[in-house]
Amino acid sequence: MLRLVASGDGPDAAIRLEQVDLRRGGRAVLDGLDLSIPQQGITAIMGPNGAGKSLALRVMAGLVRPDHGAVVHSLSKPQDIALVFQKPVLLRRTVRANLRHALAIYGVPRRARRERLGELLDFGRLAAIADSPARALSGGEQQRVAMVRALAARPKLLLLDEPSASLDPQATEAIEILIRDAALSGTTIVLVTHDRGQATRLAGHIRFLHRGALVEAASADQFLLAPKSPEAQAYFAGKLLL
Repeated sequence: MLRLVASGDGPDAAIRLEQVDLRRGGRAVLDGLDLSIPQQGITAIMGPNGAGKSLALRVMAGLVRPDHGAVVHSLSKPQDIALVFQKPVLLRRTVRANLRHALAIYGVPRRARRERLGELLDFGRLAAIADSPARALSGGEQQRVAMVRALAARPKLLLLDEPSASLDPQATEAIEILIRDAALSGTTIVLVTHDRGQATRLAGHIRFLHRGALVEAASADQFLLAPKSPEAQAYFAGKLLL
């Protein structure tokens, strides 16, 4: 069930998952998940493989419908929520054409597209590669294009599924700069990451999942310094969580 709340209700959360259940192949992959994302800043979702992190993002984005529970938010338009996958999916066009297409899809008036396109290229530091084929770019450059494309409609909530996985440090830094800039511009960010260093550099809040449920929710400073749950302690100690 998807339930929308009127603007102004639930001021402490940008979006909430309430008692969300999702089963795949007879197994609970999200199990009564209660997850609240603060209105502003960057929230990192952490946890071991199979904890349900990516599925939680897809439920927030409306791409996966849970078997039970509610997704509660006050966002009024589909383009208020944007999701960027771990592996970018780009059109067989130039960077500029990818962004132009996104602006058209999002309904940006034709007369405003040229100015907005320039803003996006500058924001993502993509001007130098604007006329390059998007699919011929490096992995880090492709991910930046995907993120900037997601920001084309000025979403209020940006969901990122391990956006710098497998990238080298230089490409990761460029992605993290873009994430910080997006947050500073007022976009609420939800970031799935396995990287404790990345969470330390970026996040203000942490949500730790295990077996499809929320195990711990805290400020990043508190959680990363001294997690309270046995599951999070074991995770950071490099132990296997079953």
